[in-house]
Amino acid sequence: MLLHVFEGQPSEEEQGEIEAGFHQLAKRILPSTQSPYGFIIRSGSLVETIKSVLTEVGADLIMIGTKGADPDMEDASSNTSDIVLDTNVPVLVIPEKASFFMSHIALLLDKNEIDDFFVLGTLHTIARKFDADVHVLTIHTDKNQRESHSKNESTLEYYLETLEYHCAFPKNTDIEKGIAEYVQEHQIDMVVILPRNHATKSTPSEGRLTKLLTLHTKVPLLTLD
Repeated sequence: MLLHVFEGQPSEEEQGEIEAGFHQLAKRILPSTQSPYGFIIRSGSLVETIKSVLTEVGADLIMIGTKGADPDMEDASSNTSDIVLDTNVPVLVIPEKASFFMSHIALLLDKNEIDDFFVLGTLHTIARKFDADVHVLTIHTDKNQRESHSKNESTLEYYLETLEYHCAFPKNTDIEKGIAEYVQEHQIDMVVILPRNHATKSTPSEGRLTKLLTLHTKVPLLTLD
């Protein structure tokens, strides 16, 4: 389902232009799909409208483009980051000029136990489809971080056992910077993160890292919630 949200009330001419653009987009990116698709045009708040349509159509994934933000704006927010943190379905954030070549995927983990390990099934499906390897990435800032995967070891083995994967523990006092450096150095094509703002097995976070990655990522970012 392709969705466009106007902040105000669109004119008939504006709606016509959007519908024409949707048809062109569908012809270009959906020529081989066997699934039905449609177009929705709504007016209102972008975040609230997306959440409403999400429930209405029973969508399993949100795909949204972003132009990002200035890397120095740590306290910035955006509609994209709000959607990622406020919804409970996977969100694929696609930055401007991103490539869709998929050979190397980085799964970001911290020292906490994975809340819902079933979400790793989505990662497994994507990696198998594109024959991509998976880098289980933890940026450690102290000596205890290297042990962080012990709580998730059996889960990772179960969901990633048929994939080519390995664990990496680069050091960096700035986690976001460490991720960006690893992505560039290892030519990562997509980053996967499990947002912790809805965590139940550990203390929920405010989602600061998720928001920063959403704002600054140079490669597609998949959030699994």
